[in-house]
Amino acid sequence: MDILDRLAKSKFRSRFKLRAKELEYINDKGLDKIRSHACDFIRDRVALAEPANDGKQTPMRGHPVFIAQHATATCCRGCIEKWHHFSQHRELTQTEQQYLVSIIMEWIKRQIKY
Repeated sequence: MDILDRLAKSKFRSRFKLRAKELEYINDKGLDKIRSHACDFIRDRVALAEPANDGKQTPMRGHPVFIAQHATATCCRGCIEKWHHFSQHRELTQTEQQYLVSIIMEWIKRQIKY
């Protein structure tokens, strides 16, 4: 079973959906810009060995990627370890960061029904 299918079975994760405001933002910016934002957020907010405010660093709203991070369990190191099996307390590799971004982007694409 694919990770997004497993996440969709989680009561908490499955409640996250992109609304009209976020879909309009994606439409205005384009998926390349959204991917760039996802890369920045993963690198700056969760990739460090000890991220600042870990567990609270990803807002629940305000950007489509933030919503996607909660839906895909890429919002903090604890969720990343639980769902994606990348150990905490060490910096994420470039490959791991790219994997997390790809999960975020696939979730977004499924939300916009491309």
